Amino acid sequence: MRVISGTLKGRPLKAVPGNGTRPTTDKVKESIFNMLGPYFEGGTGLDLFAGSGGLGIEALSRGLDSVIFVDKDQKALQTIKANLADCDLLVQSEVYRNEATRALKAIVKREMVFDYIFLDPPYKQQKLQLLLAFIDEHNLLNESGYVMCEHGSEITLEEKVGSLNKVREETYGIIRISIFSRGE
Repeated sequence: MRVISGTLKGRPLKAVPGNGTRPTTDKVKESIFNMLGPYFEGGTGLDLFAGSGGLGIEALSRGLDSVIFVDKDQKALQTIKANLADCDLLVQSEVYRNEATRALKAIVKREMVFDYIFLDPPYKQQKLQLLLAFIDEHNLLNESGYVMCEHGSEITLEEKVGSLNKVREETYGIIRISIFSRGE
């Protein structure tokens, strides 16, 4: 695993030990950022099922100002913190151990809004439709922001969730990427 592009291009990233997480492949990560950017002029991000932190770190490397990383697994948190330290990104990051829904509720209390939200939950525990509805209901996404959902290719998310519209969907073997925004 490595950072693909941006200021940290080529920087190696540690993987979470064990089989509990599934890192996003370089090919899929490159495709995600080609759909979203590929580079950013500032902004904020939320990496909700962060795993090793690869998506959020890639977003920081490509120009986001700050990213909040959330995962419920202690090994994942240790890996995220190590990767952030190795990439000298600790100042631009916050890392929390929490379950996704509880983390979103805490974010609502902080009245935070994001430009990019990355949702890459374990494929067998899909709650993407509910998470998208929560993000929409609580206005956690900026008007010009995007929510990226990575899920199994056998899953098709609704075209519209509240005011969020699916604006792009691509399939890469067993992986499907769905991008949502408030725009058309």
